[in-house]
Amino acid sequence: MIDWDDVRYFLAAARGGSVRAAAERLGVNHSTVLRRIAQLEQRLGAQMFEKLPSGYRLTSAGEEVLEFAEQMEASSHLLETRVFGRDQSARGLLRVTLPPFLATHLLMPDLADFARLHPDIEMEILSSGEVANLTNREADVAIRIVADRKTLPLNLHGLKGPELFSGVYMSRNRLAAWRAGEPDPIRWIVIDDHGIPDWAREGEVHATGVPFRTPDAEAQIAAVQQGIGMTKLPCFVGDADPLLVRVPGINVPMHGTLWLLTQGETRKTKRVRLFTEFVSRRLAAYDPLLSGLSVSRD
Repeated sequence: MIDWDDVRYFLAAARGGSVRAAAERLGVNHSTVLRRIAQLEQRLGAQMFEKLPSGYRLTSAGEEVLEFAEQMEASSHLLETRVFGRDQSARGLLRVTLPPFLATHLLMPDLADFARLHPDIEMEILSSGEVANLTNREADVAIRIVADRKTLPLNLHGLKGPELFSGVYMSRNRLAAWRAGEPDPIRWIVIDDHGIPDWAREGEVHATGVPFRTPDAEAQIAAVQQGIGMTKLPCFVGDADPLLVRVPGINVPMHGTLWLLTQGETRKTKRVRLFTEFVSRRLAAYDPLLSGLSVSRD
């Protein structure tokens, strides 16, 4: 019989295009991936990959196996979700994925309250910024910022939350210094490699053409607190920080809508229902803060 674990390693290599990518995705070392693929090839009596300088390419036999391997994976996930969906106990593992800002600057006190209310539910919070696949059971609940509802996968059950707005912020001291005529340049602080954003050219305060980039959200906040320049932040982050103030004359449109997402049978479990109902109520209470209405926009 074919070992399903061997098939998982084969799928990871086929999708990642290399042994290294498969090892990183599965959290194992390089040799484990090679051994598992070799076991599968031995059982099937065929070579699955052709090794090229650019990576691994599927052989014709590998292409055929891939189709059936994906069917096996889908059946495995369906079995897991159906069995999981029968579990009506308020105990066990609950995995929640959400953006880092939401975890650290808004919902962590609420997650702590939920954990205290349900001490038998083991919680795993995934806030790396990567989008977890609910269909593949990488998480049980996803809290996502969605710009267009039409982009939501049809197989997910969604509970709509409040709208989320952003603002452009800078240090209070830096704004006061600018108003006093201090000549030091004000940079725009971003977390990507895109060009100068539109908001950097709007409003009373103008940024220089020399950016300050950081891929880390917390470093982004620290940079603006230190007076390096201005940056765009969710209103619930910027408005709550006493060191920051909105840049005058800039209005940023809605960033997106918060959605609580669950998948198929998973949403029927008691611990998932308890969590989604709890967090939905807490998010509704945060509506003014999320909308940027907790302070004046002037």
